[in-house]
Amino acid sequence: MADASSPPPRKQFDRSIVDGPLSTAVWKLAWPTMLQNVIGGLQGVIDHAMVGHYVGLAGNAAIGVSIQIFVLVIVFIASVFSGMGVLVARYAGANDHDGVNHTVWQAFLVAVFMSVVVLAPLGYVMAPWLLTLVNAAPQVQAEALPYLRIMFATNIGMMMFFMMSGALRAAGDAQTTLRMGVAMTVLNITFNIILIGGMGPIPAMGTAGAAIGTALASGLASGTVIWLMFSDKLVIRFHGGMTIKPDWAIIRELFRFGLPTGFQGVAMNIAGVMMLGFIGSLQYSAEAQAAYAVTYTELFSLITWTSVGLMGATAAVTGQNLGAGRPDRAASVPRVAARIGLAVAATVGLLFVTIPGPLLSIFALTDPIGGALGRQLLAFLAVSGFFVTVALTYSGGLQGTGDTKSPLYISIVSQVIIPVGLCSLLSATVGLEAWHIWTAIVLGHFTRAVLSVWRFGQGKWKTITVQSAS
Repeated sequence: MADASSPPPRKQFDRSIVDGPLSTAVWKLAWPTMLQNVIGGLQGVIDHAMVGHYVGLAGNAAIGVSIQIFVLVIVFIASVFSGMGVLVARYAGANDHDGVNHTVWQAFLVAVFMSVVVLAPLGYVMAPWLLTLVNAAPQVQAEALPYLRIMFATNIGMMMFFMMSGALRAAGDAQTTLRMGVAMTVLNITFNIILIGGMGPIPAMGTAGAAIGTALASGLASGTVIWLMFSDKLVIRFHGGMTIKPDWAIIRELFRFGLPTGFQGVAMNIAGVMMLGFIGSLQYSAEAQAAYAVTYTELFSLITWTSVGLMGATAAVTGQNLGAGRPDRAASVPRVAARIGLAVAATVGLLFVTIPGPLLSIFALTDPIGGALGRQLLAFLAVSGFFVTVALTYSGGLQGTGDTKSPLYISIVSQVIIPVGLCSLLSATVGLEAWHIWTAIVLGHFTRAVLSVWRFGQGKWKTITVQSAS
């Protein structure tokens, strides 16, 4: 076990996750993440509204482009925390406090090194090249460059946020994760009100102010959670006797389980960009892009926010039950989580097909062509929602057991090869229409759901072992 000098734990793991009803365990970990996603989405809307008001269209475009670059980079690097989640869930299920604490501490050391030594300097230097790579217009680059450089230079706060959220959720404490996310959102909105438009002696900083606000908020929220860990107030504990010497066996495990998740994120982002290219090639490209942005990015999030929360909860509950030596119980977790997700998907999908007009009017998508495309896509997404929630819950089950490679391969087939390949074929033969692209999206989600259920059902994850903390 890790560090025999560790003081006894003050707060125990929630054993109902491995002993109580599975539906209760899944929901207990899922709903805080769902709520956090909604609140985080609200923050993004407010940021864009403020920047659009004080800076204009170029400012909004700058934030959109910069966030796309920053998230792609940081999510890949932060994929190591997916590996941390696998180990933490196993150790928590086995009631191994030292194993959990040691693993999270090693992930913390890795995160600090990657953030300060790797990402901050490289991101700052490469920011102009990255903006050129995505073909940002000159006026957009002028606004985006300071924003992106600030985000890279101060990325440690966001990196810590991802790490601490994942660690606490895997250990069964989603409540602290929710409070952490709400605090960061409130702080971010407050700082942005002051910094974007200026207040009193503080001048208006525009898009740069938005980046500074994010850096301050994430730094304060993450710093508070780290302090709580050192103060023996959380189920995960740090103490002064912990060594800064790397435990290479644990670090290798972090990357072994985590890197496939990072590659999966990159592949899906690339596929998303390619699908946007197909939409841009349509006859009414502007209207189709607007319909896609409103329906798929915003309205469909009502389903994906729930499904992502269930995916994280499924991973934690599956991993903990496997760590507790209950593989049969672990095998039932994705099915229980999928039922919850399907109920939400049915409710939201019913709204998509019964009141599409009012939903689209919320985003002012009321012109005849854009509105028609939006209603058409909502009908497709009402079906696709069932497949997405099943795919994500079973992906969570695979990732929670340590099988992070299968979701990567499944995503490449279902989210890249099938939709991109079908759109390419149709574009080269009969000519591409909007409903072809919507069909490709649904087929991709269907394939991902089928393959995820099939792979989990094989049960090969039962043989996956993890490195013991030392």
